[in-house]
Amino acid sequence: MGKMFIVIGIVFVLIGLIWQLIGKLPGDIVFKKGNTTVYFPIVTSIVVSIVLSLVFYVIGRFR
Repeated sequence: MGKMFIVIGIVFVLIGLIWQLIGKLPGDIVFKKGNTTVYFPIVTSIVVSIVLSLVFYVIGRFR
């Protein structure tokens, strides 16, 4: 169980590093008007949801 958490942690670190390099994903909506910026991370939310679903699926298979 401990090794699995280490692997999951490494995966999250890699995802975080890639996310910092990419910035926002194509499909995220940004409205800018004057001094106001509204950001809707739709595609980012979908990607995070898929990744977390896969992680929890893998954890469930090992239990």
